[in-house]
Amino acid sequence: MNNIKLAWKNLWRNRRRTLITAASVFFAVFFALFFRSLQLGSYDHMYKNAIESYSGYLQIQQEDWWNDKTIDNSFRYTDSLNERILDDKNVTGTIPRFESFALASSGPNTKGVMVLGIDPEKEQRLSKVKDKKVKFLLTAKAVEKICEDENLPQKTRDMADKVEGNAYSTVDRFLSDLSLDPGRRDEFLPILESYAGFQNGAIQKGEPGAWIGSGLSDYMELDIGDTLVLISQGYHGTTAAGKYEVKGLIKQPTPELDNKVVYLPVDIARQLFNADGMLTSIALDLKNTDDKAIRETSIRLSKVIPGSTRMIDWREMNEIMIQQMEADNKSGMIMIGILYLVIAFGVFGTVLMMTAERKREFGVLVAIGMQKTKLASIISLEMLYIGLLGILGGMLVGAIGITIGVSNPIVFKGEMALIFEEYGMEPKLVFAGVGTYFLWQSFIVGLMVLISIVHPVRKILGLEVVNALRA
Repeated sequence: MNNIKLAWKNLWRNRRRTLITAASVFFAVFFALFFRSLQLGSYDHMYKNAIESYSGYLQIQQEDWWNDKTIDNSFRYTDSLNERILDDKNVTGTIPRFESFALASSGPNTKGVMVLGIDPEKEQRLSKVKDKKVKFLLTAKAVEKICEDENLPQKTRDMADKVEGNAYSTVDRFLSDLSLDPGRRDEFLPILESYAGFQNGAIQKGEPGAWIGSGLSDYMELDIGDTLVLISQGYHGTTAAGKYEVKGLIKQPTPELDNKVVYLPVDIARQLFNADGMLTSIALDLKNTDDKAIRETSIRLSKVIPGSTRMIDWREMNEIMIQQMEADNKSGMIMIGILYLVIAFGVFGTVLMMTAERKREFGVLVAIGMQKTKLASIISLEMLYIGLLGILGGMLVGAIGITIGVSNPIVFKGEMALIFEEYGMEPKLVFAGVGTYFLWQSFIVGLMVLISIVHPVRKILGLEVVNALRA
């Protein structure tokens, strides 16, 4: 007990040295937590985008559909099948889809597109498709008006040129890209809305209208009210062709999907492909989406769906993305390992400096009769105190910073945002909330502190008093 009290008091004889040593541990913990949170959060965000913007967590498909995505591999959808699915305790809704591919044409422009037949009301429960409708579109005309309006901040007018052509489904992202101070939102938003505000229409069952991705709209030079022609092969080799009025634009978070998606009402999509009563998949809206609940739900439903269909979960539907994320995670862990190596040398260097600085002090204490083992135990306790202060401080500040970061992700804008989108990624870095990785990072840094204690203990136990007094 005396050693514990003595070690604690001894720390504050030289506050500067103690604080410098504790700071090295503090920053080690803080940066390890910060970068790991950013890495894990970005992965989760990418998974969520892929799952909630398209695939869902669990789907029912014809058994050959996933490996051979032709509409001949669709299945018949009946009310009785829908009721059996909804009877499951983890299913809150079904989202019917009819998916295929077509050649889209408008004037001289053509492009291969993904046609997705949906029930707009039910689709809202999973992919929130209505929330992704474009609210602002920075056309050349809109940018010109913004640049000419002297009532707007100069920075906003300068940024408008750099983000010309961009579409936005949220006000916050729109104002962020234009570098507009949120505190002046009420002052300038009405002006910007008058120039770049965009009015979307609705698609409904029985009406041959389409929503298209904003990237596809830009490529095809399509606007609201224009006509989109779709040509493809229908069910069992029939010819599929139709003309559809563009009712609205959708801004998908995944650029790859945004550049090729065409939404039609599910009954209109069936008519286009001559497949009345058929679906290519049913996405399920689930109460519980953890892996165990998804597996159990899949097993239960496999017993009640037709024999020609099967259950498929989000991991199988996003297998390539998961492999890419796992590969990136491995490289990220290597980078974290390099960070730990730098941190370890920093901590050890600080301990080395502290030990050398106190060599004469150690010699005096041993010369007046203190046992080397007692001195080594006190110094070890001092290092443990310093490590504990640094680790707890790093965890506290890291938790505060990460909690703020979860609510305020890093959103890139302007040219940097365009670079992200060119690589098929949403220009956003998201933090993971406080989790078990907190304990692991702190444990590893704590282990570094324990290893660094070996050096001063060895120096004390091998201390030569005469040489130490001359230091």
